[in-house]
Amino acid sequence: MLLREGDARTFVMDRRLGCSLAAVAGAVNAAGFLAVGYYSANMTGNLSSLSMGLRAADLPLALSCLGLIGAFVSGAVLSAWLVNAGRHRRRRAIYAYGILLEAALLGGLGASDLLLWAGVRGLVLAYGLSFLMGLQNATVTRISGARVRTTHMTGMLTDFGIELADWLEAVRRPGDPARMAQVRQRLALHGGIVLSFACGGAAGAMAYGWWRAGALLGLAPVLAWLALPGALADARDRMAGRAPRGPVA
Repeated sequence: MLLREGDARTFVMDRRLGCSLAAVAGAVNAAGFLAVGYYSANMTGNLSSLSMGLRAADLPLALSCLGLIGAFVSGAVLSAWLVNAGRHRRRRAIYAYGILLEAALLGGLGASDLLLWAGVRGLVLAYGLSFLMGLQNATVTRISGARVRTTHMTGMLTDFGIELADWLEAVRRPGDPARMAQVRQRLALHGGIVLSFACGGAAGAMAYGWWRAGALLGLAPVLAWLALPGALADARDRMAGRAPRGPVA
């Protein structure tokens, strides 16, 4: 799922990766809200809150929202740097390494939820989770050619609405079977991602209610499990002395 990018990716690859990471993002978003009272991936809401804070001269609110936005953008910047560096070195598993990094950092945030005192804990979790959501979203955006987003659902719901209208039109006026199949595929992709995010959010909220920091710690191995096949395939190629290859484009 994490070795091919752009047009070399199939619908099945995008659906599996998108649904898997959307479920994790939904769980992180819900658990993060219960932990610190902020949605770590909701930059639209954070931008609106920033505007309201500036209007009301509420400096703490404005600074906290600005910090969340900055953390999210910083995660996206790091993802882009990693991908660009991996391409220059022709490391085809660079996307897998990006998700492995996210898994390691998420495990560290789960540990901080257990070990840090209240004041510092809230700041570390809020900004750390936003950073990870920016990292994940940029990674998935690059590998899928911007067809998939996993950390916020506004774009996915918009695409789903457009594709639902296209599907209804195709049902009402049957035409090209190939186009109809493409519409069904896009509906399944974006509808599946939205459903996975919602289910992941519900699971994350329940898990955090039961296990607190254990919920975040438990999500780290899920990310690692998704990324390890790509990383191991790349390592086997290198151990076998095969010529280095970049991500398949």
